[in-house]
Amino acid sequence: MAEITSELLIKRLAEWGVDTIFGIPGDGINGIMEGLRRHADKVKFVLVHHEEAAAFMACAHAKATGRIGVCLATSGPGGIHLANGLYDAKLDHVPVLAITGLQESSVLGTGYQQEVALDRLYEDVTEYNQVVMNPAQMPALVDVAIRTAYARRGVAHLTFPNDIQIAPAGEDPYQTVAPVRPPSTAPIYVDPMVWPRDGDLRRAADVLNAGTKIAILAGIGARGAGRWVEQAAEKLGAPIVKSLLGKMVVPDDSPYTTGGLGLLGTKPSEELMEEADTLLMLGTNFPYTKFLPEPGKARVVQVEIDPARAGTRTPTEVPLVGDVGATLERLLPLLDVKDHAFLGKYQEKTRDWREAMTALESADRDPIAPQYLAHELDVQAADDAILTCDSGTIATWAARHWQIRGRREFYLSGTLATMAPGLPYAIGIQHAHPGRQVIAFVGDGGFAMLMAEFHTAMRYGLPIKVVINNNNALGQILWEQMVLGYPEHGVRFGEPLPDYAAWARGCGGFGVHVNKPGDLPGALQEALAHPGPALLDVAVNPDEPPLPGKVSYDQAKKFAEAWLHGQPRKASIASTLFKDKIQQLKG
Repeated sequence: MAEITSELLIKRLAEWGVDTIFGIPGDGINGIMEGLRRHADKVKFVLVHHEEAAAFMACAHAKATGRIGVCLATSGPGGIHLANGLYDAKLDHVPVLAITGLQESSVLGTGYQQEVALDRLYEDVTEYNQVVMNPAQMPALVDVAIRTAYARRGVAHLTFPNDIQIAPAGEDPYQTVAPVRPPSTAPIYVDPMVWPRDGDLRRAADVLNAGTKIAILAGIGARGAGRWVEQAAEKLGAPIVKSLLGKMVVPDDSPYTTGGLGLLGTKPSEELMEEADTLLMLGTNFPYTKFLPEPGKARVVQVEIDPARAGTRTPTEVPLVGDVGATLERLLPLLDVKDHAFLGKYQEKTRDWREAMTALESADRDPIAPQYLAHELDVQAADDAILTCDSGTIATWAARHWQIRGRREFYLSGTLATMAPGLPYAIGIQHAHPGRQVIAFVGDGGFAMLMAEFHTAMRYGLPIKVVINNNNALGQILWEQMVLGYPEHGVRFGEPLPDYAAWARGCGGFGVHVNKPGDLPGALQEALAHPGPALLDVAVNPDEPPLPGKVSYDQAKKFAEAWLHGQPRKASIASTLFKDKIQQLKG
């Protein structure tokens, strides 16, 4: 059987260490599917139910392993469906390669069926974007695409016309200006270790040594450098605030951390940013600038691997371009040892905050408090569990009640903050880490969007656990409407209630619905112990507000206005708020 160009594609991906491609077949990629069939021993094709999920799985695979994630879609609508997951990879700076099909080169530009110029559609989302028009371009374009995705921490895209996919391998139908040279037989990308110049390190140390109230803000770019981050905190007497993506940089029980920042963060973290006179930003391009110190109030040192991002969020006196770990290793000897009075103040504030959060985790509240659900999951999950999460109120409960300890990890759509990735993230990560406990902690709104992928987990024997925080509403938008001073509108799903547990059982998995707090611990224990995919659908209090760590006067005023303008469930919401306060006082 003659070798076709698609085989060169698959073999080269395998040489780069790619062992899995997530996607859906279609007539625009039949040639690539044949290449996969012929080399199924080298690269596994994971069939999903929606291309968006395939892109999320590739993104999650890259986040959890550091290796490039690969997704595949047919021409036209298939490629369009990939876009949301690809933007997730772009905005969270992870390497993903998207492969798509295209109509035969002879009909391009004629308005042929499903003809979409995916290369032009992807111009904004990609770091590298190429239409393959000659078999002789293989495998060099694969090399360039993957190296670019790694080097620029983003998305690369290759799209193949149908006729090129099945053309004889190595064919060069056009007269070439230069002979095609074979690429390296052993492709490799070496991630450079970068650290700042000595003079810049000295300037940064001078700023930090002059500070008296120093705060550290750590993001996902500091992952793997936790011990150096804590050493900096110890030496500077500086509390550590974590971005949501950076939640796993240091453990949540670290004596240095005050927790997260922003709407999903903690009151001590917000107060720290208001008081600090010096801020050390490590591996974060934190976008919510209203939670950072006011310009001019604090001197800022930022460690950032991308020179283009250094200093983009807040006036930065000393931008340090480099890897966080390598930079801190060289910066630490230059730092003065400070007393811990300021750190001690925020350690006490953090203890008080944690007591208030613990009070909300009561098993006595009926309907089930989402804080109790998140806490019970935290208690029962393994110390090396990986939690994936959706956007919305679910992220608030995970941020505050899921504790990073041991080898635990935490993933969600960070900057894009899209709905629906929790389930496909779990599948992509479970595939990469078959021996780990992987839990998708999702809302009912996000789960419903891509719930068919639970069947994907069943087909491939991936023992993911799905825990649905079911408030039968788009909870985050509900509360945002009220904070804006509007009565809620269009955010509650109402009757009839879908039976997600029945869907799980229909797929052949474990599925249980829980609506009483007393039933939750046992049901969760059973779900986590189940050897295959399991789903726990938990009806939680729909009127539990995901309040900011520190409620501003303007937020309270707008909330009151919405109340007066006819909030339809104000009695139930008032009761929940009252119970929250009583629990905190009791705690």
